[in-house]
Amino acid sequence: MKFGKQFTAQMVPEWRQAYMDYDFLKSLLKQIDTFNKTHAKNHPPSHTGQLKRALTLYRAFSGLTLRHSHSHGLASPGSPPDAEEQTILVNSVNRDGTKKYRTTFLMADEEGGEYELVYFRSLDREFNKVDKFYRSKVEEVMKEASVLNKQMDALIAFRIKVENPKGVWDFSDDRSEEITRLATDIAVATAALSSSTPSGVRASRRVHITMDAIEEGEGGSSHNDNVKPENKSKVEKGEEKSNGEEEKATKMRANRPPPLELLDRVKLNTTVETPRSTIKGLLNFPKNSELQFNKENLNKIENQLRKAFVVFYHKLRLLKSFSFLNTLAFSKIMKKYDKITSRDAGKAYMKMVDSSYLGSSDEVSKLMERVEAAFIKHFCNANRTKGMNILRPKAKKERHRTTFSVGFFAGCTIALIVALIFITRARHIIDREGHSQYMDTMFPLYSLFGFVVLHLLMYAANVYFWRRYQVNYSFIFGFKQGTELAYRDVLLPSFAVATLALACVLSNLDMEMDPETKPYQAVTELLPLVLLLAVVAVFLCPFNILYRSSRFFCLKTLYRCICAPLYMVVFADFFLADQFTSQVQALRSLEFYICHYGWGDYKHRQNTCRENTVFNTFSFIIAVIPYWSRLLQCLRRLYEEKDVMQGYNGLKYFLTIVAVCLRTAYNLNKGVLTWKVLAAVFSAVAAIICTYWDIVMDWGLLQRNSKNRWLRDKLLVGHNSVYFVAMGLNVLLRFAWLQTVLDFQFSFLHTQGLITIVASLEIIRRGIWNFFRLENEHLNNVGKYRAFKSVPLPFNYDEDDDKDD
Repeated sequence: MKFGKQFTAQMVPEWRQAYMDYDFLKSLLKQIDTFNKTHAKNHPPSHTGQLKRALTLYRAFSGLTLRHSHSHGLASPGSPPDAEEQTILVNSVNRDGTKKYRTTFLMADEEGGEYELVYFRSLDREFNKVDKFYRSKVEEVMKEASVLNKQMDALIAFRIKVENPKGVWDFSDDRSEEITRLATDIAVATAALSSSTPSGVRASRRVHITMDAIEEGEGGSSHNDNVKPENKSKVEKGEEKSNGEEEKATKMRANRPPPLELLDRVKLNTTVETPRSTIKGLLNFPKNSELQFNKENLNKIENQLRKAFVVFYHKLRLLKSFSFLNTLAFSKIMKKYDKITSRDAGKAYMKMVDSSYLGSSDEVSKLMERVEAAFIKHFCNANRTKGMNILRPKAKKERHRTTFSVGFFAGCTIALIVALIFITRARHIIDREGHSQYMDTMFPLYSLFGFVVLHLLMYAANVYFWRRYQVNYSFIFGFKQGTELAYRDVLLPSFAVATLALACVLSNLDMEMDPETKPYQAVTELLPLVLLLAVVAVFLCPFNILYRSSRFFCLKTLYRCICAPLYMVVFADFFLADQFTSQVQALRSLEFYICHYGWGDYKHRQNTCRENTVFNTFSFIIAVIPYWSRLLQCLRRLYEEKDVMQGYNGLKYFLTIVAVCLRTAYNLNKGVLTWKVLAAVFSAVAAIICTYWDIVMDWGLLQRNSKNRWLRDKLLVGHNSVYFVAMGLNVLLRFAWLQTVLDFQFSFLHTQGLITIVASLEIIRRGIWNFFRLENEHLNNVGKYRAFKSVPLPFNYDEDDDKDD
């Protein structure tokens, strides 16, 4: 694989704009190469010049390893390079308080020099962009490290208080020595975390400042090499002094635990995450701000800080990768430049890169070491293997067993479908007397599995295209790192369920009763129920098999949807609730299961469900539940975020609830014109509003002043026609409800079959909606460089409240 593809594949998706534009710079090099080849044909070079240029192709290029070497292209005080060999001159200037680099191309007067001049201007612009972004992110993580250090101080004091309620210095307690030793060990790691920026790095920062003051506008070099002799000794003495002071301070901090008095200035952060806390907040129930020193609170605090450390360490890893990838990219692009132009400018430019903040700063590496030490010491009982497995989870690998299983069940599904078609035609089952009874009773039971399988297939397709277009769906949904499912992992259960359901259908195709006993076979009549119970049992299985983490995540999200608005709404919550709004017919099939096997005579395929008042009443309730959950979620977000658009979104779901109720009432009262008119009017209004919201608000399309006419400025799919086709399909499939109002009838299709087709079209529309909804969410994160979710911290200091005020 070429470096350009590797570079793109390893980018942090949300930081893509901050990376060096490798493809653009490579296109500029292609222009230079094309000019050189054209110029060489028209003006063949002399033998001497050709030999001189050709020899440069054999000069060694060490790229990133040239950190301490001297180059002719980089200006250094006191030793000017040979003007005949000098190609570029790299200067550092201070503008608006930030250090920027500018390259002067000294061969601009040559033929084609303007192409190389444009290249170096673009190269400087890309490097300054990368360096500025990296510097800002490092400053952010240093601030976060300071906050985490204060959190750890509070945790240590809290732990000591829990372990020894009488006081850490109460030597009458038999455990006092053990607790003191524990506090000292913890303090050692915390002191190391607090000194996350090593003294050498801080000294190097002072050297950079000295360099800027002395040589403003001169070429940058590495640390003390360019400092004047009379200043160099002062810097070294200052560095030795600062090192000694910091080591002394670190030892003093390590030899004593944090004072317990700091707990007087600390409060526990109470986040509204449970129904109980939400209700207390609405009732203005007085909060208990006092710290309760018990094991339960200690475990909660440790779990919160453990999550914070894992997220923080992941951010450090991505920052380190950002620095390495961009430095390597500049090395590669300069190597290409030297090869095309037969010059030797790469060494000079890479010396500047290595001496810049991007190439020389080691705050991130040092901080990673401190975080590893603190995390292993505090949260893993000094078990390094366990700690590193948590901090650096291994990427999930595609298994051949999964691929084989998917292929096997897919083949079985296709074979069973073909067999079902041939058996139905060979036996003329459609023309038999029991066909209508089978469609009214058995078909709704099996259609439930069809809805589930179709939804899983659409989700698998979404995962495939999200990965192909590098949509960070794992971050958007909040999956635990390494537990997200690939599209093959989603296809496996879908084809497995399809195989089992089709096998049950083939064994349950009896259209006539036993002429002697009259009933159908009880075993085959119970197959749909047995299969449903098996699927539910696997979904609720507590053992670590069959994607347990994904199943538990889905169950937790489902519970939060049911309990809306008592939980704070996150993306996964309303996304799952939206999925259920497209599975109304599947929920009604579940209701039919209860009625058919609970109050019906399943042995004779007889039931009175659709004439039962209770069943019809629950048909309203079941259909409304998903929309009602979304309405409550919108109200919760309106209350918290004070965003009026959430109010409009809630109004949209309220109109949809009215439309669904009116359509259900019309289906139960066929022939009543009033119900038909009301259902048609409200359904049309709701469909128009929902279609507009899907395309404009959820997908971010139909922007008149966009670079891509009627779309949006940034698109992940290269063909604009895909978006217009998706918008057209959304409109057509949105109005599939017209069948329920206009009563379309087909002689070759049973009513239950038509209902199933309409419900399947809604699931397909939802699958299309899913891709573009996450694409828009991903692009919003990219625009804000938002690659991490904020993790709530357990403690809140009084001075933090003062700062907020």
